[in-house]
Amino acid sequence: MAGGFKVLEEFLGDSLDLPVKCRDGQVRTFHIAGPSAEDGLRVEKLMETGIKLAADPDATPDAAALDDLAELNLYRAALGTAYDEVLANVDWPRFRHVALTAVLWISQGLEAAEQYWDAGGDPSPQGPANREQRRASSRAAKSTPTPASRSGTSTPPATSRARKATRA
Repeated sequence: MAGGFKVLEEFLGDSLDLPVKCRDGQVRTFHIAGPSAEDGLRVEKLMETGIKLAADPDATPDAAALDDLAELNLYRAALGTAYDEVLANVDWPRFRHVALTAVLWISQGLEAAEQYWDAGGDPSPQGPANREQRRASSRAAKSTPTPASRSGTSTPPATSRARKATRA
């Protein structure tokens, strides 16, 4: 293996499997394949434009990105071949949650998508949306002194449910 790089497919997750309780009461796992490169770039550009507009409502929107929005059904691009199956089996809130999870996966990665999914669509647990906000948050955290424990105890680190299940 020249250069020491692993084959990309050995570690890059290129799909999502999302379990959803459908209208008929059955839980189905919808397989969402990664989008084409072109659709992925459009979704990312649209998300970037939306974040900028949310941060500065007076900003002039990127006309090219908004033109792409008119051409591109965002949810269809994000869900790909799973779009029709999800649409046929779930109600609007679940459809929107699945689709937005896929959008976040495409534009911000698996961790952001999992946080959104686990938070039930509440964006507040996700933290700052852009690099500038993350840096400001980081600077604030570094400048705020943390009080030391006076009892001599420490809090154990949080463990994910998956890790807890493997230990049990």
